[in-house]
Amino acid sequence: MFILRLPLALCLNFAIAVGVAGPADSQISEQPIKVGVITDMNGPLASATGRGSVEAARMAAEEFGFSISGRPIEILSADHQNKPDIGAAIVRRWFDVEHVNVAADIANSAVGFAIVELARTRNKIVLVGAGSSDFTGKACAPTSIHWTWDTYSSATGSVKAVFGPGADKWFFISSDFAFGHALERDGIAAVEKLGGGAVGHIRAPFGTADFSSFLLQAQQSNASVIAFGTGGADTVNILKQAAEFHLAKPGVRVMPLQLMIDEVKAIGLELGQGNFALMAFHYERSPEAKAWSLRFFDRVRAMPTAIQAGTYSAVRHYLQAVKDSGTDESVAVVAKMRATPVNDMFATGGYLREDGRMVHDMYLTQIKAPAESTGPWDLVKIIRTVRGEDVFRPLADSECPLIKR
Repeated sequence: MFILRLPLALCLNFAIAVGVAGPADSQISEQPIKVGVITDMNGPLASATGRGSVEAARMAAEEFGFSISGRPIEILSADHQNKPDIGAAIVRRWFDVEHVNVAADIANSAVGFAIVELARTRNKIVLVGAGSSDFTGKACAPTSIHWTWDTYSSATGSVKAVFGPGADKWFFISSDFAFGHALERDGIAAVEKLGGGAVGHIRAPFGTADFSSFLLQAQQSNASVIAFGTGGADTVNILKQAAEFHLAKPGVRVMPLQLMIDEVKAIGLELGQGNFALMAFHYERSPEAKAWSLRFFDRVRAMPTAIQAGTYSAVRHYLQAVKDSGTDESVAVVAKMRATPVNDMFATGGYLREDGRMVHDMYLTQIKAPAESTGPWDLVKIIRTVRGEDVFRPLADSECPLIKR
């Protein structure tokens, strides 16, 4: 009889591997699928994200009965307070201690960059709701997905909407943090690509309450368009103060480079009427979008912003990929997400590119005049649908190192 004799150390290693593999596989198959919504609960981005984003993620989990193949789905939430160190500390604990599978929403670019780097070293998925287009550029990562919108698409679409003779000299007032820097950069590039120029730019601290000194500089610049690269409460404040300064006058246009529905609500139709904005989502884009938005309204008492709707869509797509692939291993799940078109209330025919960008149609909207509005959330009208390929950065121009050239 032939007897195979193995070295003792190899036998021990084999025994340990077998002993560990069995229980571990069982544990992995039974542990909860955890989605962590890291958001701004109380700061300037809270109405655009915050509790509404958490509720949107829960709505996605509800569609699966909070369970996939017998594994419970858990939705965790935390407030990053718009501080990268706080956001990173929370997500580090989620990944390392609480075994959270995916971080979602974020909606602050500086916080998002810190989280993407954490996820990169841990092979974890991040569903980015923040705006900087660098998430699909130099900061792209194999398991980072940029879902809702970005500064490139917003700036490009907004500039194209108003650029022309008498609207070719631009001055930019931007928030002085990662998102504002990217929106300013992408806005200037869009103006120059169309043959115009930036006559000046200035940056205001994030969370500024008084924009008067910045508006005065813009007023003295002889620009034909004064563009605001801001978000959240900053956009609301600067548009209201621009109206007080009578910044818009014959020959001068005031232009927010991005707007969410909550910001339009806070600004009011009287001050905002006529302004264009490229939106990633509007509840009237389809009957399915409106039905979902009304369910969301019943829970939150507000119509969903693009970020909140995008959080729902991204989490839902992730959970469907886990179900369809039969695993929660990040690389396999992302591969399934890329292979599956996005068809839901948020997007029709959306798809994931290799740089992490989810490409989908967007909507050029215009803020209604008060006389046009039929209710408290009847604030903008869709002027036209814009193909995602026409406003998101072309893959050929991306700085993402993951792209195969």
